[in-house]
Amino acid sequence: MRRLERNLRLTTGLAIASFVVLHFVNHALGIISVDAMDRMRRALVVLWWSLPGTVLLYGSLLVHFALALVSLYRRTTLRMPAWEALQLVLGLAVPPLLIGHIVGTRLSWELLGHQITYVRVIGVLWSDPWSALRQSALLLIVWSHLCFGVHYWLRVRPGYPRLQALLFALALLVPALALAGFTSAGFTLGELVERMGGPRKFDVDLANMTAADLRLLADWGKGLTLAFWAALGVTLLARFLRPRMGTLYRIHHASGRVLSAPVGRSILEAMREAGIPHASVCGGRARCTTCRVRVSDGLEALGPPSALEREALQRIGAEPSVRLACQTRPSADVRITPLVPAGTDPGLARRPGGVHGRERSVAAMFVDLRDSTALGEARLPYDVVFILNQFFAEMFEAVQATGGYYAQFRGDGLLALYGLRDDLPRACRQALEGAAEMQRRMDRLNANLAAELPAPLRIGIGLHAGTAIVGTMGPPDAPIYSAIGDTINIAARFEGMSKYYRCTLVVSAETVRHAGLPEPAAPQHRVRVRGRSERLEIYAIDDPRAIAARAA
Repeated sequence: MRRLERNLRLTTGLAIASFVVLHFVNHALGIISVDAMDRMRRALVVLWWSLPGTVLLYGSLLVHFALALVSLYRRTTLRMPAWEALQLVLGLAVPPLLIGHIVGTRLSWELLGHQITYVRVIGVLWSDPWSALRQSALLLIVWSHLCFGVHYWLRVRPGYPRLQALLFALALLVPALALAGFTSAGFTLGELVERMGGPRKFDVDLANMTAADLRLLADWGKGLTLAFWAALGVTLLARFLRPRMGTLYRIHHASGRVLSAPVGRSILEAMREAGIPHASVCGGRARCTTCRVRVSDGLEALGPPSALEREALQRIGAEPSVRLACQTRPSADVRITPLVPAGTDPGLARRPGGVHGRERSVAAMFVDLRDSTALGEARLPYDVVFILNQFFAEMFEAVQATGGYYAQFRGDGLLALYGLRDDLPRACRQALEGAAEMQRRMDRLNANLAAELPAPLRIGIGLHAGTAIVGTMGPPDAPIYSAIGDTINIAARFEGMSKYYRCTLVVSAETVRHAGLPEPAAPQHRVRVRGRSERLEIYAIDDPRAIAARAA
């Protein structure tokens, strides 16, 4: 149902936009002459005043307005971004200004058979300063609302940045030319109107209308205006009188805040009401997925995603625990973590930068070259680069040979991931073999560089297994495939601990258990890791080849 509404809103909006653009281009011809305006008007009448054109145009106006009222009624809070509020206000300002124009043109033709020409319409409008000002305001309001709609529809599309400058220029040029044409035609006809004794004598049809004809058009104008205000009033009243749910649910936000919201209110609406910034580039229409959150508690109590939400989540390959805040309406308490920064701009929403990945079980290994600073102080820069290149080449080969993935390097260290293509037990065994292979290659490298080095090169390795977010991340111009999360942080902390325990490998007991190995003959410690409240069991291993042999 929501997908149908979205498609209807888009289709009717585009139909109205096509009429508006052509109508404004017709206005712009007033810069040339009123006769040029009428020539194009006659061509457009064939299109828009035909039965199919009439049904398309006025049907789109009615459906678009009805969908706006439905959206207004559904809102559980009127807190919204400024751009969204402005678009809503501009849209609701159009009907009361447009009704008079429709009555004076289309209904005058339909009900009374009057010939509607630009000479007549512009002459009448410019004879009354208020009418000319109101028509100009209508033009600007309609165009602004249209531009808002087009911009917030397209800004999450990949090709939009290439067209944005052109569309912005057109957004300024079209209304400027339309107003210029309207003004030019008004000045052209103004002198003629005055010479002929004012608008009532100038407009033959208007001058010949009976009092009954005038009352008929006036009654239609009042009736349509009353219908608009009644529809808007009934919508607001129904929204105000809508039964309030007595049941509340709580949102435990990653920031530590806990907020309550009535059942039926979406997560995004609840956070807006509470004043918590949250990303929503498309305004909560399930187009951009920037409002997505990870639900760590309460997921089982949520209903399944709607077709619209499911389609959006499938586009980004989201895990089942990821939901769109704009579409999810919990009935029980939930714990959420926003996955996109609140200040996300449309460009960031379109780019492959940031984190785009999924949860999976991996073995994470951090490797660091010991005493690299002293190495740099004792040798020329070119020599240091040569040695580091040899080191990274050997470590890369060790990771590749044991089924791992070389994720990234940082200065004199690197991160390797195991388990991207295998289950966790096999990944842990491969990682232990990878640590052993690194030690073998370090021994060979030290033998090859013995004449160049005052002391053998040494490495420190931290290894831990668990769940991490794995995927493409980083700046858009240089993305990398890597991992983040608690598991990665702990592996990095273990690598640092290898200095303290003066060993080559610090591995968690959990990783050894996942590998299916008995306890190694190595010192065991219970350590605290920053960010974790409980102590973790680790093994401080001098030579990784010993434990790798048991894994084999």
